[in-house]
Amino acid sequence: MPTLPWTTPNPAAPNTEAFVMASRFEVRSARDVPRFFAKSLVAWRQVRSARGALGASLIAQPLKRTFFTLSAWDDRESLYAFAKTAPHRDIMTSLRPTCRDSTFTFWTVPVDRLPITWDNAKQRLAEQARDDAAKSAAAR
Repeated sequence: MPTLPWTTPNPAAPNTEAFVMASRFEVRSARDVPRFFAKSLVAWRQVRSARGALGASLIAQPLKRTFFTLSAWDDRESLYAFAKTAPHRDIMTSLRPTCRDSTFTFWTVPVDRLPITWDNAKQRLAEQARDDAAKSAAAR
């Protein structure tokens, strides 16, 4: 299970809050894994120099066809600016058809509680997936 450890691209201002995002992606087939992983590494390099990025980590579980991302930002606007900037924007657009399932969750924490643990992030992702499934079922 390759894990890229938490890296801190920019220092956080003291006594502030970080905007955190965790994501889980499951690709459709084993054939999609190498491409998804390679593109994930390109996005990883981008986040390491992104304005407003306070930290990030990535877990790849190729045999399960599953990838997790975790990042902390100065604010929501910094995260959204990163998401809209190439190459990230183009990567996500090109990989969307290969995804079987995805979950995203967002929250804030005091910066002195960074880095976020993977246990915390995965718990929040599981809760979000349950909420998303319940909303989807209610809409039917």
